[in-house]
This record gives sequence, C-alpha cells and structure tokens, in this order.
Amino acid sequence: MDTKPVDEAEFQRWKEGKARIEAVLADDGLRYYRHGRVLPVGRAAESDHVSQVAARMVPAKPGTVDEVVLVVIQGLRRAMHPLTYRRKGAETMHFVNEYDVQDLLHALLRPWVVDVRAEEYTPSYAGRSTRMDFFLPAHDLVIETKCVRDRSHAKAVGDELVLDIAHYAAHPGCKKLWCVVYDPEHYLTNPEGLKDLRGDHRKSDRSVEVKVFVVHK
Repeated sequence: MDTKPVDEAEFQRWKEGKARIEAVLADDGLRYYRHGRVLPVGRAAESDHVSQVAARMVPAKPGTVDEVVLVVIQGLRRAMHPLTYRRKGAETMHFVNEYDVQDLLHALLRPWVVDVRAEEYTPSYAGRSTRMDFFLPAHDLVIETKCVRDRSHAKAVGDELVLDIAHYAAHPGCKKLWCVVYDPEHYLTNPEGLKDLRGDHRKSDRSVEVKVFVVHK
C-alpha cells in the first residue's frame, strides 16, 4: 500500500488496488494510514500506532521513593546483564551471593535516595539482634536481600524471612519491609509460596508492611 511501483503499468494496477481497499474500508467506517495503520474515520492523529508503542516502551517517571525502589528491584536482572556480559577485554561481574546483589542494589539506589544506610542493627529480638541490609530512614523502609545458595538453603529461606520480619517489626523506624530473594539457579520449588508472607505483620503495638520479590537470573 505504501510503496509505489516504478513501472507505469504496475503503478496503475497498484493505484486501482489501493482505491478498492480504501473503498472497502470506508464502507466500514475505517481509513488506511501509512505503515499499515487502519483507524476509524475521524480518529485524531495522536492515535498514531507507532507513537503509542514508543510511549509504552518508555517507563513512566517514578513519583515516589516506593516507585523508585520498585523499578530498581524489578529491573535488577536487566541491570546485571551488561555487567555480566561486558565488551571484550573488560572484567566481568558475577552475581553469585548476597553481597554481589547488595552492591548492585546500593549503586542503583544512591542516585535516587540521599540517605541509604547499609547494615544497621535492629533492636534485640529473641535474645539477639540482626543487621538490616538497607535502611531508608526518611521513608521508613528496610530492604532485605537473600541469595538462595542451594536446594537445602531454598527450604530455609521462608523461615529466615519469618524471623527477619519479627526483628524488623521491632525496629521503631521500619514501617515497610521489602524482601528481595535472588534465586539465580531456580532452587526454589515454590517461589510463589514466599509471597504469602506479604501484607501487614503486627508485633505488640507496631506494624510492618511486607513485600516479597523473587528475582531469577
């Protein structure tokens, strides 16, 4: 429809065929536009299909810190790719443990969040305290990371998170706990089961909102 033939005879057949198609479309209240777009007659030009696709490919600008952290977490695997497969001669990075994931997460957060505190201790719970991976005090948000080491550890991750939730619920500055479970080798047999931990968890007069994200390689 869009490419006009050079040959005069072919051009005439192309012109007649195009006119027939346009007439059939018009009978149904439609109109043909370049690049294969067929739209209802009277539809505004901003309905351009190409523009709509391009707009969907551009992520919306985050409006809150929660949205920033969500984009960072959901984009971790994509962020790992160019560092794992670097250009020839450059040293590659391998994300095989919690520290690797934490370093990448920290680097991605710092341009967006002024105060990111790493490894701050929680108040004592059941006779011991623990260290938070990241604490964003201005936003009452704690981020905890787990890296599934093997199949045996995969069975224990849920219990570890339950204990972590109890610790963080005792922290006066933690109102939101986002748990990032990195499972590069797919050792978790039921990753959706961990998401059952999502929701509000109460301890005494405190409450913490929990979200769980499972990230694969």
